[in-house]
Amino acid sequence: MRVVDTVPATATLDDNRDSVLETVLGAYRMRVEITADVRYCGTWYEQEPATRYGQFHLLTEGECWVSGAALEAPVQLRRGDLIVFPAGVRHLLSSSADAHLPTVGEIEPDDTAMLCGELEFITGTSNPIFSALPAYFVVRSEDSSDGFRQLATMLTETSRDRRWGRQLVQNKLADSLFTMAVCEYVRRAEHPRGLLAALTDARLSRALAAVHERPGEDWTIQSMAQRANMSRTAFAELFAATVGLPPIQYLAHWRATEARRLLKNRRFSVAAVAEMLGYRSEAAFRRFFKRVEGVGPGKVRGRDDDADD
Repeated sequence: MRVVDTVPATATLDDNRDSVLETVLGAYRMRVEITADVRYCGTWYEQEPATRYGQFHLLTEGECWVSGAALEAPVQLRRGDLIVFPAGVRHLLSSSADAHLPTVGEIEPDDTAMLCGELEFITGTSNPIFSALPAYFVVRSEDSSDGFRQLATMLTETSRDRRWGRQLVQNKLADSLFTMAVCEYVRRAEHPRGLLAALTDARLSRALAAVHERPGEDWTIQSMAQRANMSRTAFAELFAATVGLPPIQYLAHWRATEARRLLKNRRFSVAAVAEMLGYRSEAAFRRFFKRVEGVGPGKVRGRDDDADD
């Protein structure tokens, strides 16, 4: 199947990085939900237990400190800052760097308000972005893009609107804010890992952008290496060392992720999805999908009538 190349040869590192982030974040369904709108006054602390969901806190007023085993030292947050714990690790929110020491003789701190929420990737067997994120990361309002600050402001203003539908709008804004937060993290991370580290390498990012744009092409290690302007051996070694998977295995996982997304669209038959992803027969695609995902295409569609599934 011949596919028109949609990745410009002159694409910059930022273009390639953003293209891959967009396709990956778009392919994986996420649940992002505001769970609490809280206000604290005086001296306070709040213990946040570990959960099986990711957690985040957006400071909407005042200041606070965050501490815990995942942080090397307490982190101070100011209005507009966002902290994200992708794996939902245990942490402490407080009015001072040491929440257990009284603030004798000190002026009582101003009120602090924040929006707290949960996030969860709910599609696919593995998520290369989630696995590449650190235990926590902070997006500082003063260092962020205009778009991030505007979204954070909209989310804050929506939280003050008590009309019907507020929760739904909040969750949609929070979803967008998390996506932008990941992009902000990648742009500023000093030591990214996994897929996010690969996106900071101009050679690997070119190959990844092409693969993500055209997963149905007949990709080989050699053709990916050509995209990266590297030898086959050097590319394979660098890719595996950086991403954590060999190129062909990464390609298989990405095709399975795209297949899940396409199979949710009832307009596409299983045979059509197979063709879009470069498989010569529906049977070959079914075998591939079950090997990678552990279930057949029919299960993804909520059907139990496929014998192969």
